[in-house]
Amino acid sequence: MEDTDKTRESRAWGVIVDGLYPALIRLLTGLLILVLCVWMLAGSISILRSLPMVFEHGWAGAAEHAIIDALILLALLEVIRTLQAYLRLGRVRVTFILDTALVVLIGELMGLWFREYAPEKVLLGLAVIAALVALRFVTARFSPEIRPEPSSPAEDAPVSDAASSR
Repeated sequence: MEDTDKTRESRAWGVIVDGLYPALIRLLTGLLILVLCVWMLAGSISILRSLPMVFEHGWAGAAEHAIIDALILLALLEVIRTLQAYLRLGRVRVTFILDTALVVLIGELMGLWFREYAPEKVLLGLAVIAALVALRFVTARFSPEIRPEPSSPAEDAPVSDAASSR
């Protein structure tokens, strides 16, 4: 009697873990993507609404705000791309995380351009960006993605003229 109860309980947990949990995660991830897209739309509208600022504060001031806002939107786009990859693959690829971090850090470095900054912060940011770029190359080069099998030696052998004339 106890074995059947344990078996039923085990099957119930199997249904939850194998069916319900992944569906819930997909739903929440989809909702998060939707919220981020709405946020990007609001950011785009905000950039367009700040266009008259060109006449009030000059072109350079307006360009500064537009560049920083656009870099934030690009960072959001990378986050959305990472979430979409998670939905498609069921996992997050390290390259997507590195791409997102690079976009965010480059955006921060560009933001320093328009403010007073300490040279140490810039050098630290450049060092972190250089390390992330190196990691990005390593992950792209040594990715565990399935690669095509090498062809057999018979297929690679050159075709002789006698064989090709038949």
